Amino acid sequence: MSVAPYAADRYSRMQYRFCGKSGLQLPLLSLGLWHNFGDSAPYENQRAIVRAAFDLGITHFDLANNYGPPAGSAESNFGRMLRGDLKAYRDELIISSKAGWDMWPGPYGQGGGSRKYVLASLDQSLKRLGLDYIDIFYSHRFDPDTPLEETMGALATAVSQGKALYVGISSYSPNKTREAAQLLQAMGVRPLIHQPSYNMLNRWIEGGLLDALAENGMGCIPFSPLAQGLLSEKYLNGIPANARVNRPGGGSLKQAHLSPENIARAKALNEIAKKRGQSLTQMAIAWVLRDPRVTTALIGASSPEQVRENVGALAKLSFSKEELAEIDRHAVESGINLWEKPSTDQRP
Repeated sequence: MSVAPYAADRYSRMQYRFCGKSGLQLPLLSLGLWHNFGDSAPYENQRAIVRAAFDLGITHFDLANNYGPPAGSAESNFGRMLRGDLKAYRDELIISSKAGWDMWPGPYGQGGGSRKYVLASLDQSLKRLGLDYIDIFYSHRFDPDTPLEETMGALATAVSQGKALYVGISSYSPNKTREAAQLLQAMGVRPLIHQPSYNMLNRWIEGGLLDALAENGMGCIPFSPLAQGLLSEKYLNGIPANARVNRPGGGSLKQAHLSPENIARAKALNEIAKKRGQSLTQMAIAWVLRDPRVTTALIGASSPEQVRENVGALAKLSFSKEELAEIDRHAVESGINLWEKPSTDQRP
């Protein structure tokens, strides 16, 4: 398989922000491999998406042990790219993965935050990726059945073993974020980043989490900035046959999320985007990035064209007070937060 060279001007095409109070810069857009990178998706399309992203200066690629389907296949497929298209560029990349959800049979593979599960999962992820270390390793969810000190101790061990350069958490509440940060700092490890769900129809992080991150010098990388496609033009006129909700592994987008009320909100926001000279997709991404405490927005894509459209959001990141006020009329909680329980310290 021949590997074409990447765009020589890729880093001038992207903007970067420092992640919290660290020396690490991340691109304003990062590529998540939650959907469209499992064995059910054509490998050549996956490869084209990743190459398009790197050509545009996207250096951060985000995975988790359970991404697929089947679980683990996204890491395996990205590992194949690391051995081919990306082999010469490892030191130009930030690669992250996570442990927290069900992965293998028996009591030690059912997710959570036990030391046994977290460190075994990390070793499995490294094997699938073909790497000696990953750049950021996350606790994927808060586990109320495991002492937080045990979970954070496992993350600290990953750093001390040289298997992770940085650690982060995902879908933790503001209070548990503060506790986790204090525990890690006592172990000599600073938490780098938090990955929460956040978009115009799911604004829970504004209720204290962003403040907790700023207090502890942590960055923020919101996932699902497009509400799994709801904040795009895709569903404004009905559900397309090839929509995620109709594809394998697409069950995270529920039919109830596409309620008439939510579609009406998306249509109203789309009109605001038109007045700004942006697509709804681009405005939704720019809106997430409006807060300087947000380091990078984690986008997904099913084609190279989607990556290019998303990066187009960077052409207009500023909002007037009037625009933000008009957006706030329609950008309200809409019952789409599938990750609410872990972020409120409950069992999933």
